[in-house]
Amino acid sequence: MRAVLSSFETEFKRYKARAEDAIAQLSDRELNLLSAPGGNSVAVIVWHLAGNFQSRFTEFLTTDGEKPWRRREEEFQARTVTRPELLEKWDRGWSVLRSALDPLTDEDLGREVRIRRIALSVSDALARALAHTAYHVGQIVLLARNVRGEEWRFLSIPPGGSEAYNRNPTREKGPGVDESS
Repeated sequence: MRAVLSSFETEFKRYKARAEDAIAQLSDRELNLLSAPGGNSVAVIVWHLAGNFQSRFTEFLTTDGEKPWRRREEEFQARTVTRPELLEKWDRGWSVLRSALDPLTDEDLGREVRIRRIALSVSDALARALAHTAYHVGQIVLLARNVRGEEWRFLSIPPGGSEAYNRNPTREKGPGVDESS
Protein backbone atom coordinates (compact mmCIF):
# COMPACT_ATOMS: atom_id res chain seq x y z
CA MET A 1 0.00 0.00 0.00
CA ARG A 2 1.26 3.48 -0.91
CA ALA A 3 -1.45 5.93 0.15
CA VAL A 4 0.79 8.10 2.32
CA LEU A 5 3.80 7.75 0.04
CA SER A 6 1.67 8.75 -2.92
CA SER A 7 0.79 11.94 -1.06
CA PHE A 8 4.48 12.70 -0.53
CA GLU A 9 5.23 11.95 -4.19
CA THR A 10 2.37 14.15 -5.38
CA GLU A 11 3.58 17.09 -3.30
CA PHE A 12 7.20 16.69 -4.40
CA LYS A 13 5.99 16.65 -8.04
CA ARG A 14 3.88 19.74 -7.44
CA TYR A 15 6.84 21.70 -6.07
CA LYS A 16 9.10 20.44 -8.86
CA ALA A 17 6.62 21.66 -11.47
CA ARG A 18 6.20 25.02 -9.72
CA ALA A 19 9.96 25.61 -9.72
CA GLU A 20 10.27 24.53 -13.35
CA ASP A 21 7.48 26.91 -14.36
CA ALA A 22 9.36 29.76 -12.65
CA ILE A 23 12.71 28.74 -14.14
CA ALA A 24 11.16 28.62 -17.62
CA GLN A 25 10.32 32.33 -17.36
CA LEU A 26 13.96 33.31 -16.85
CA SER A 27 16.67 33.91 -19.41
CA ASP A 28 19.98 32.12 -19.01
CA ARG A 29 21.50 35.34 -17.64
CA GLU A 30 18.66 35.75 -15.15
CA LEU A 31 19.16 32.21 -13.81
CA ASN A 32 22.56 33.33 -12.53
CA LEU A 33 21.64 36.74 -11.07
CA LEU A 34 22.40 37.08 -7.38
CA SER A 35 19.46 38.33 -5.32
CA ALA A 36 21.74 40.70 -3.38
CA PRO A 37 25.40 40.85 -2.38
CA GLY A 38 25.98 37.58 -0.58
CA GLY A 39 22.58 36.30 -1.71
CA ASN A 40 21.62 33.38 -3.88
CA SER A 41 20.70 33.02 -7.52
CA VAL A 42 18.24 30.50 -8.92
CA ALA A 43 21.28 28.51 -10.10
CA VAL A 44 22.71 28.41 -6.56
CA ILE A 45 19.40 27.22 -5.10
CA VAL A 46 19.09 24.54 -7.78
CA TRP A 47 22.63 23.36 -6.99
CA HIS A 48 21.79 23.18 -3.30
CA LEU A 49 18.48 21.33 -3.72
CA ALA A 50 20.03 18.85 -6.14
CA GLY A 51 22.96 18.29 -3.80
CA ASN A 52 20.61 17.80 -0.87
CA PHE A 53 18.52 15.23 -2.77
CA GLN A 54 21.60 13.36 -3.91
CA SER A 55 23.01 13.20 -0.40
CA ARG A 56 19.80 12.44 1.47
CA PHE A 57 18.35 9.89 -0.93
CA THR A 58 21.36 7.95 -2.20
CA GLU A 59 21.16 4.67 -0.26
CA PHE A 60 18.33 6.30 1.68
CA LEU A 61 17.48 3.42 3.99
CA THR A 62 21.01 2.19 4.64
CA THR A 63 23.42 5.13 5.00
CA ASP A 64 23.41 8.48 6.75
CA GLY A 65 21.72 11.16 4.65
CA GLU A 66 24.65 13.54 5.00
CA LYS A 67 27.17 11.77 2.77
CA PRO A 68 30.89 12.29 3.31
CA TRP A 69 31.30 13.12 -0.41
CA ARG A 70 28.81 16.00 -0.27
CA ARG A 71 30.31 19.49 -0.45
CA ARG A 72 27.39 21.53 0.90
CA GLU A 73 29.31 24.79 1.21
CA GLU A 74 30.26 24.61 -2.49
CA GLU A 75 26.57 24.37 -3.41
CA PHE A 76 26.15 27.96 -2.20
CA GLN A 77 29.00 29.44 -4.23
CA ALA A 78 27.95 31.93 -6.89
CA ARG A 79 28.09 30.28 -10.28
CA THR A 80 27.35 30.95 -13.90
CA VAL A 81 25.77 28.00 -15.66
CA THR A 82 23.85 27.46 -18.86
CA ARG A 83 20.21 26.39 -18.83
CA PRO A 84 21.12 22.85 -19.99
CA GLU A 85 23.69 22.56 -17.17
CA LEU A 86 21.17 23.82 -14.63
CA LEU A 87 18.42 21.47 -15.81
CA GLU A 88 20.79 18.49 -15.91
CA LYS A 89 21.82 19.13 -12.29
CA TRP A 90 18.16 19.65 -11.30
CA ASP A 91 17.02 16.45 -13.02
CA ARG A 92 19.86 14.42 -11.51
CA GLY A 93 18.81 15.42 -7.98
CA TRP A 94 15.14 14.67 -8.62
CA SER A 95 16.04 11.34 -10.19
CA VAL A 96 17.80 10.23 -7.01
CA LEU A 97 14.75 11.24 -4.97
CA ARG A 98 12.38 9.31 -7.28
CA SER A 99 14.62 6.24 -7.22
CA ALA A 100 14.57 6.24 -3.42
CA LEU A 101 10.79 6.71 -3.17
CA ASP A 102 9.74 4.20 -5.85
CA PRO A 103 10.41 0.98 -3.90
CA LEU A 104 9.02 2.25 -0.60
CA THR A 105 5.66 1.21 0.81
CA ASP A 106 3.65 2.81 3.58
CA GLU A 107 4.96 0.06 5.86
CA ASP A 108 8.44 1.59 5.45
CA LEU A 109 7.34 4.92 6.93
CA GLY A 110 8.15 3.82 10.47
CA ARG A 111 11.62 2.55 9.60
CA GLU A 112 14.60 4.45 10.92
CA VAL A 113 17.00 6.51 8.81
CA ARG A 114 19.72 8.88 9.89
CA ILE A 115 20.63 12.40 8.89
CA ARG A 116 23.85 13.71 10.43
CA ARG A 117 23.70 10.72 12.79
CA ILE A 118 20.28 11.76 14.11
CA ALA A 119 17.66 9.01 13.95
CA LEU A 120 14.42 9.87 12.15
CA SER A 121 11.53 7.79 10.90
CA VAL A 122 11.25 7.59 7.13
CA SER A 123 8.04 9.58 7.48
CA ASP A 124 9.80 12.35 9.41
CA ALA A 125 12.71 12.39 6.94
CA LEU A 126 10.28 12.74 4.03
CA ALA A 127 8.32 15.50 5.77
CA ARG A 128 11.59 17.29 6.49
CA ALA A 129 12.70 16.92 2.84
CA LEU A 130 9.35 18.14 1.56
CA ALA A 131 9.44 21.22 3.82
CA HIS A 132 13.02 21.93 2.72
CA THR A 133 11.95 21.61 -0.92
CA ALA A 134 8.96 23.92 -0.45
CA TYR A 135 11.17 26.50 1.27
CA HIS A 136 13.68 26.62 -1.59
CA VAL A 137 11.07 26.41 -4.35
CA GLY A 138 9.45 29.45 -2.74
CA GLN A 139 12.80 31.22 -3.01
CA ILE A 140 13.12 30.26 -6.68
CA VAL A 141 9.63 31.59 -7.40
CA LEU A 142 10.24 34.82 -5.50
CA LEU A 143 13.57 35.42 -7.24
CA ALA A 144 12.02 34.73 -10.64
CA ARG A 145 9.03 36.95 -9.95
CA ASN A 146 11.25 39.81 -8.81
CA VAL A 147 13.41 39.51 -11.92
CA ARG A 148 10.46 39.32 -14.34
CA GLY A 149 8.47 42.13 -12.73
CA GLU A 150 5.47 43.08 -14.85
CA GLU A 151 6.28 40.27 -17.32
CA TRP A 152 5.72 37.59 -14.64
CA ARG A 153 3.18 34.90 -15.54
CA PHE A 154 1.51 33.80 -12.32
CA LEU A 155 1.97 30.14 -11.41
CA SER A 156 -1.17 29.91 -9.31
CA ILE A 157 -4.31 32.00 -9.01
CA PRO A 158 -3.49 35.48 -10.35
CA PRO A 159 -4.45 38.58 -8.36
CA GLY A 160 -8.17 39.18 -8.71
CA GLY A 161 -8.81 35.62 -9.91
CA SER A 162 -9.86 33.88 -6.69
CA GLU A 163 -13.60 34.09 -7.22
CA ALA A 164 -13.46 32.69 -10.76
CA TYR A 165 -11.04 29.96 -9.70
CA ASN A 166 -13.22 28.93 -6.75
CA ARG A 167 -16.10 28.36 -9.17
CA ASN A 168 -13.91 25.95 -11.17
CA PRO A 169 -10.98 24.70 -9.03
CA THR A 170 -9.07 22.88 -11.78
CA ARG A 171 -5.80 22.40 -9.90
CA GLU A 172 -7.17 20.88 -6.71
CA LYS A 173 -6.88 17.29 -5.63
CA GLY A 174 -9.19 15.57 -3.20
CA PRO A 175 -12.38 13.60 -2.75
CA GLY A 176 -15.17 14.70 -5.05
CA VAL A 177 -12.99 16.97 -7.19
CA ASP A 178 -12.94 16.25 -10.90
CA GLU A 179 -9.31 16.72 -11.92
CA SER A 180 -10.12 16.43 -15.62
CA SER A 181 -11.90 19.78 -15.83
